[in-house]
Amino acid sequence: MRIKGVSRSVAALGMAVLLAACSSGGGNGADGGDTAAQEAETGPVTLQFWCWGSGKKEKVEAFNKAHPDIQVRHTDVGGGTDTATKLLTASRAGNAPDAACLEYQSLPAMIVAGALADISAYTGGIKDAFTPEVWSLTSFDGAVYGVPQDVGPMVMVYNKKRFDELKIEPPKTWKEFADVAAEVRKKDPEAYLATFAPGEFGNFAGLAQQAGSSWWKLDGDTWTVGIADGPSTEVAAFWQDLIDRDLVKAQPLLTPEWNNQLNKGKILSWPSALWAPGVLYSVAEKQAGDWAIAPLPQWKEGDDRVAFQGGSAIAVSKNSKHAKAAAEFAAWMNTDKTAYDIQISAGEYPAAIAGQQATADSDPPALVAGQKDYWEVATKAAQRTIPHITWGPNVKTAESAFGDAVSAAIRDKTPLVDALKKTQQVVVDDMKSTGFKVAGQ
Repeated sequence: MRIKGVSRSVAALGMAVLLAACSSGGGNGADGGDTAAQEAETGPVTLQFWCWGSGKKEKVEAFNKAHPDIQVRHTDVGGGTDTATKLLTASRAGNAPDAACLEYQSLPAMIVAGALADISAYTGGIKDAFTPEVWSLTSFDGAVYGVPQDVGPMVMVYNKKRFDELKIEPPKTWKEFADVAAEVRKKDPEAYLATFAPGEFGNFAGLAQQAGSSWWKLDGDTWTVGIADGPSTEVAAFWQDLIDRDLVKAQPLLTPEWNNQLNKGKILSWPSALWAPGVLYSVAEKQAGDWAIAPLPQWKEGDDRVAFQGGSAIAVSKNSKHAKAAAEFAAWMNTDKTAYDIQISAGEYPAAIAGQQATADSDPPALVAGQKDYWEVATKAAQRTIPHITWGPNVKTAESAFGDAVSAAIRDKTPLVDALKKTQQVVVDDMKSTGFKVAGQ
């Protein structure tokens, strides 16, 4: 997801606001006045690092072994949403970790809030390790706010063993998806093809983008918000129909109940992203080798473009007293062969060019161990991602509003389309109150 126009969104707040934000956290950033003193310290440096996901512990252990002068303590404080929220809170208190994983769509708000350090002085040597498109995910107006870690092109992850038992095939279009969902319910009344999870903002956004939606657009200094635009409401109506016909299960993901259903073979697929096999393996290890990935179903037959769902970078906190060491850590974690080999084995699709090329000679993740063409399907999905997706400056507000509105719609059996309209209104009102110019308002 290329975050187009972020620098202009920051400018829209006004230079005075931006400068005030960048000075928060006690002036301990990479570009603060005491940077020289911070980096002049001698002796081993200990860094605090927040990140979720498979393989992070092993990568940190490998880094520590190779860098006796920089030791990293890894903490998993929750997924992308939890980490971003906790990082912002810690940054305001002046005690954020030195480095943290952040999803790409979270970066604009973190930059505006002054939570991240500009590490461009320390990353010039690794820029060419990434394609310009990927590097642009973390760099704005010449400033670099993180090192790209992974990208998450959307695919359909499915339980091949159960598909074979029920004699069904992965659907090629969303229309076929609905037909297969009905077939699953007929052949196994206790099973569902998939879940509609009300809190999955990123997943729904990706499906809407695949259908042609753009939730934020920026023209000059004027924003257009399209969370309830035509393609998005069509996607909502599609899932509404499946929910109304009891063809998908409307419930949160990765709860004890959901995990139990998954392990019993009663949830057969997850239209998600390339990181999903690693997540599923962590809760259904006994199903290793039973699963596979297929191209995401298409809204329009023949149009195989997909959106990114998730993907993350390692950013350096403005509070860090060791920005140079933290930037070195972030670079190694995302460009070193040892690091991306671990990353690949955990099921992530690396952001670095060399890491992507290495997947061709790598075994598939454990969950999909029986799929010989796993990385071929993954690479094709990555090559067909939709470019130039714009994320707005208040994605966290949108994510919270979406989760609240859609959860209420599921609970109260009200239309998902209305939930999108409520989400859009919350986002627009928030942008206007913050000082952004929004079209049609």
